[in-house]
Amino acid sequence: MTELRFHKELYPGEQVDAAAKALASYATLDRAEEPTHWVVRVTAATPERERRVSGELANRALGLTVQGRR
Repeated sequence: MTELRFHKELYPGEQVDAAAKALASYATLDRAEEPTHWVVRVTAATPERERRVSGELANRALGLTVQGRR
């Protein structure tokens, strides 16, 4: 399991959710909320897939956040 943490001051929850939904068919994504962070736990069939999905999720969340601020 890989845990990604997105600080709430930088990442809107809607963008993190959208990124997670887009990749949900590739791994199990468990979302949680902490006082200062959105947390997404990624579990996949292989370590390789888990790394790829985690990287894609982080990139997509960042891209959506940047697009939303334009």
